[in-house]
Parts: sequence; C-alpha cells; structure tokens
Amino acid sequence: MSDTHHIVITGASQGIGAAAARAFARAAAHGRLGEAPLQLSLLARSRENLERVAGACRASGAEAHVVPCDMTRPGAVSQAAASILKERPVPTGVVHNAGIFAPGGVDDVDEAALQSQLDINMLSAFRLTRGLLPAMRSQGRGHLLFMNSVAGTKGYPGGLAYCVSKHALLGLARALREELKQDAIRVTSIMPGATLTPTWDGADIEEDRLMSAEDIAEAVVSAYAMSPRSVVEEIVIRPQLGDL
Repeated sequence: MSDTHHIVITGASQGIGAAAARAFARAAAHGRLGEAPLQLSLLARSRENLERVAGACRASGAEAHVVPCDMTRPGAVSQAAASILKERPVPTGVVHNAGIFAPGGVDDVDEAALQSQLDINMLSAFRLTRGLLPAMRSQGRGHLLFMNSVAGTKGYPGGLAYCVSKHALLGLARALREELKQDAIRVTSIMPGATLTPTWDGADIEEDRLMSAEDIAEAVVSAYAMSPRSVVEEIVIRPQLGDL
C-alpha cells in the first residue's frame, strides 16, 4: 500500500474544484493529512487554467499533475484513468467535481439538453469511478467524494435537467456506498447551495449572499481527513440566509 495521499479532482481548473485542490495542498502542508506526502491529479479541459491551479498547489508543497481531459467524452475519461494509474500511485481520494448548469424547465429542455447535463454531472463520475475503482479495491482503501448540490435533494423550477442529473448522481453515490462498505472505500456526497463560482457570473446577486468555494472545499478536506473508521455519508451546506 502506498503511503502517499493521491487525490484526483475533476473540474479542477476553477470554482470549487480549484478551491479543493488548494485546500488539500494547504492541509498537507499543515499536517492535517499526517506525514504522508500529497500528490494531486487535476482534470479539466483547460490546460492553462489547470497549470495555474497546479502552481498554487506546488507553492504549498504538494506535487500537482495536470491531466487535460474533456469529461463529456467517454474515451477521454478512460484514457485519463489509465494514465493516472500508470504514472501515479493508486488514488486514495477522487473528488468528482466536474459539472455544468444550464437553465430550463419542462417546456424548453429537450432530450439533448438533458443528456448533456447527465453526461457531465453524473456519467463522467460513473466512468471515472469505473476506471479507477479496481485499483482502489486492490489497494484496500480509498474515498469517493461526489460534489452534488441541494438540487440533488429537491426540485427547483427552471432547472429541470440539472435537478435530474444531480438526483441521479446522488443515487449513484448512495448505491456505491452500499456496494463498497466491505472494500474499505468510503463514499461521501457534498450538497452545497448557492456558491460563488463562475456559474453565477453576470447574476445580479451580492457576493455575501453566496457561500465561498473555500468553505465547500474545507468540507471536502475535512471529510477525507477523518479516520478510516468513520465516513461522512452526506453533507448539506447552505448559505446562512437559505437558498436563493
């Protein structure tokens, strides 16, 4: 078994994914993950943005690797998983953060729009999990962390496809939790409310009404840092004043 923490993060070029990468790097530097070194594998489409995030993580002492990948393409996800397993230690944590939001209700969301959000919000996580899971099972430890949403627990008008995809992601995580208990692989779903990320660019909303990506990242790191004897199954995080 490797003594290295190896965290794979999708959607790591901005928003919550980038914040999670930086938070893991800081946690390792401050001894919150024990004495084992930290490696990060950062996945997203933009190499330039990934390099910027990786540089910040390296400045904190982490070893960070950039893995450009279009998570909507099954072949690209399979190739990324194979590359990670060939070149790095077996992952000890996978943060499934890649996701998109496109508005629309039942009258203006067609099947293609629904499929698009399912592809990135749920199926990309399923595909990457399938690619990495055999090695994690053989290793005898691991943690799958799914970045969900409060939209995965209740419906919201004007976000039909997003709600469907996030409900599906929660179902995937809950099923994996039951399947992987005996394999010493933990499964956590994080369900934030409105968070200050590029999704909200251009919205006429005061920043103080939104949660910070750093707060969500802290919850991710804290769940991972727990003893293997315990697992946080689901975390719901909302702005202090509630949902928008």
